[in-house]
Amino acid sequence: MISKSKLKDLCAFRLQKNCDEQSVYVAEGTKMAHEAAASGATLRICCATPKWLAENEAATARFEQIFEVSEADLERLSLQKTPCGVWMLIGREKPKPVDPEAPLVLALDRLQDPGNLGTIMRTADWFGVRHIVCSADSVSNYNPKAVQASMGAVLRTNVTYVANLAQWLGASGRAVCGADLDGTPVFGAKLPRPAALVIGNESRGLSPEVRGALTHRLTIPNVGGTAESLNASVAAAIICAEFFR
Repeated sequence: MISKSKLKDLCAFRLQKNCDEQSVYVAEGTKMAHEAAASGATLRICCATPKWLAENEAATARFEQIFEVSEADLERLSLQKTPCGVWMLIGREKPKPVDPEAPLVLALDRLQDPGNLGTIMRTADWFGVRHIVCSADSVSNYNPKAVQASMGAVLRTNVTYVANLAQWLGASGRAVCGADLDGTPVFGAKLPRPAALVIGNESRGLSPEVRGALTHRLTIPNVGGTAESLNASVAAAIICAEFFR
């Protein structure tokens, strides 16, 4: 069983800054545990109820430390309204260089919602897009809500943050396609490869600097004519589907 002092130490990781300092992130739930076990990630600490541990022995084999905790202890650790039996600390991976031969890279300009980022990571994973490049002021891919929304994709998607996204795009040697309301309809468009697909801020869209780096502007036709805009993660999924159609 976990000691009171150890539990107190681990509760400190409810704060993002403590995770940042130790280069770890919090993950929760049975699916994430099995995804982590199957990955090459560094698995630091697993805290789980006795029942969960008995039913998921294979998922805990690679953790450096394993602690049995009560439901009450798990509620203290968890950031979820309803804890799912297991709480984990996983080591962060160093970002890998973007593969110059990758047909598509996603780029995120000032994205703020962690749920959107997690869903975009999940979408990228589905389409085999292994690289996401974010502006420095975008939400962290290790935000707990982003991790949960990724459904394990955080373990397989390489996310890099750059100080100047417009500059990176210009130097990438790729066609730069931006999701833009004034763009060419994406359905039936001849889409370039290799390309970077840029998704902008949820409410403000693309920054002027990034807009200036675009070589292609793409839009998803507003057939209904009443909605003001599409959710950023939905737009990313639709355009990715067109790239790989």
